[in-house]
Amino acid sequence: MRKDLGTVPHRFRSDSCPKLWPCEDRRESPPTSASHLFSKGYIVNPTLAATLVERLQLTENGHRHLIIECDPGHGILTKALLNTGASVIALQSDKKFIPHLKSLQEKLNGKLQVVYCDFFKMDPDNHNTVHPPVVLSQELFPSLGIEANSWSEDIPFKVIGTFPPNNERKALWKLLHDLYVCSSIYKYGRVELCMFISEKQYEKLAADPTNPDLYHVLSVLWQVSCKIKLLYKVSKILLHFKKKLYYISESIFRFLQHSSKYQNLCFVQIIPRKNLFTKYLTPINYDIFFHMVKQCFGRRSAFLTHHLHSLTPYDPVAILNEAGINTNFKSCEVYPQDYKHLFETIECSSDNDNKWLYDRVLENIEC
Repeated sequence: MRKDLGTVPHRFRSDSCPKLWPCEDRRESPPTSASHLFSKGYIVNPTLAATLVERLQLTENGHRHLIIECDPGHGILTKALLNTGASVIALQSDKKFIPHLKSLQEKLNGKLQVVYCDFFKMDPDNHNTVHPPVVLSQELFPSLGIEANSWSEDIPFKVIGTFPPNNERKALWKLLHDLYVCSSIYKYGRVELCMFISEKQYEKLAADPTNPDLYHVLSVLWQVSCKIKLLYKVSKILLHFKKKLYYISESIFRFLQHSSKYQNLCFVQIIPRKNLFTKYLTPINYDIFFHMVKQCFGRRSAFLTHHLHSLTPYDPVAILNEAGINTNFKSCEVYPQDYKHLFETIECSSDNDNKWLYDRVLENIEC
């Protein structure tokens, strides 16, 4: 209130270099809360949908693809996918979009099928979920005419969607377990995922020892099991709003660009490797492999030999030499495929049942 202080600049009130901001209606004021800006969103930009379809290369080789689309919403991407000749199964978790998708289904002579369910809640550990209804893959897929493929065959279908923004890690871990045990969607073969994921989480999945700050357990387990490729990067804002725009100040635009809540989304292709499973890494013992990697990243600054002392009764130096890994390496200095090779080296080192101290712990728990 003091007049001698002059004009006090208001944060985020600068009118210089205003930026266009997506909005449903020009008469509306800018949304102010993250929950309003980024509630569960859908692709509503036809240009973006066309770009994604182009990156997926669905029209190559004249092959007609089967696609499961998670939460298509308004069906903008659905139409673009159908225009390539692909067959689409839409799994929609928000009931209000079902009538619109059903009406679209009636016009397409079997090219589109709509199911009211949540892809990320399929095959739950418990059946307490009410909305949307619980769906089991072993019941849903046969009813849709999807048959199980062997792991060595071609990709049976693609899953396209967006990881839950508030539960990305949980969804990644569930899919990872399903993949290694060949259950749920992976019971039907090497299912390809083409998903939007936060830029930060993608960087972690793609990280290796050259980027130790981001390199962690999920990096190893996903890279061992799948080929991960970045197809497209887009501003998160474009996925949630229509084409109509209004102006916001430069300072607000800069703030939102650098806020972790409004970071870019990455459209990522994740294809399971044909050679994931071997004689020594199988859906039976994958949990020991998981435990080994988690143990090694429990103390990232410790040498790998230290971790192996608590994992296996074998001499750590001898095992590392046999696996061709530097005995002076720390956990974050070992590449994903070297972790797999280390695990297989221990598995094939002897016929002794006590290869892993982890096995003994499990036996004690079961007893």
